[in-house]
Amino acid sequence: MSRENPLIIDVHGHYTTAPKALENWRNQQIAGIKDPAVMPKVSDLKISDDELRESIELNQLAKMRERGSDLTIFSPRASFMAHHIGDFNVSSTWAAICNELCYRVSQLFPDNFIPAAMLPQSPGVDPATCIPELEKCVKEYGNVGINLNPDPSGGHWTSPPLSDRSWYPIYEKMVEYDIPAMVHVSTSCNACFHTTGAHYLNADTTAFMQCLTSDLFKDFPTLKFLIPHGGGAVPYHWGRFRGLAQELKKPLLTEHLLNNIYFDTCVYHQPGIDLLTKVIPTKNVLFASEMIGAVRGIDPETGHYYDDTKRYVLATPNLTDDDRYQVFEGNARRVFSRLDTALKAKGK
Repeated sequence: MSRENPLIIDVHGHYTTAPKALENWRNQQIAGIKDPAVMPKVSDLKISDDELRESIELNQLAKMRERGSDLTIFSPRASFMAHHIGDFNVSSTWAAICNELCYRVSQLFPDNFIPAAMLPQSPGVDPATCIPELEKCVKEYGNVGINLNPDPSGGHWTSPPLSDRSWYPIYEKMVEYDIPAMVHVSTSCNACFHTTGAHYLNADTTAFMQCLTSDLFKDFPTLKFLIPHGGGAVPYHWGRFRGLAQELKKPLLTEHLLNNIYFDTCVYHQPGIDLLTKVIPTKNVLFASEMIGAVRGIDPETGHYYDDTKRYVLATPNLTDDDRYQVFEGNARRVFSRLDTALKAKGK
């Protein structure tokens, strides 16, 4: 692809349209936590390739074609991760099932989807237990990234901050495989925090602040975090975070965090994208839409879907043509190096 005609890479897609059989199996698994007699076997879940094709062709793929995007980094549905449910064995089985489905989608539509993995996190359980699933997904499924939940408790924040050494085994694997983590929470079971309207954005902001107050990236200078949903509150209160870093005697944010932290464009109106692209350096902004996700409706002010974010990126006056190439393609290939390798193998 040329800089005039970039590959449109959406770095934030979830399998929100999986066949109903997946949800039914999950409900039975949850019931089996209290009554082991009804706990389903993995083999009880049967979803055909035709069912997968239909779930994608009528939904994500149709939207991609309509909006003009080419490739989506595809991970399990975030609100379905629900790491607070059950124990590690429950999460491990559930993660393996969801990751395999995303891999199967990527095999059925290899030019349009490439997988990223959820981890089998569980509250109070050593994050190192997630490593076998992470390794499997990278080595066997060709995953190019992972989703890392900083709050497996589901809105109660019982886990230590991302700077805590308990997370280090995961970071070591991320560095070894050169894969980034999208920092993404799951369902909130805390009535104070609406899942998509509060908990997601709280977590984005909180994760950034945990990194700001620490020296995590001194220990892992090549570690890469993608903070979704436009970075929560971060770009829109950039002066606050710059000032806090200054008071804490930290380096400038451009040195302290922006070699390791990136933001996506899941911001659902033009002024938000305009501010994001004005405040945050272009090299730190990656195109994404999270289509058929948290906000699925049509904006009555524009007549277009809120999550049709390509329109905002094209319309903002803050990007040059070269900047747009970086946001749409170049930055994704640089941050997701395994994606770049996979594309080059296809001659792209």
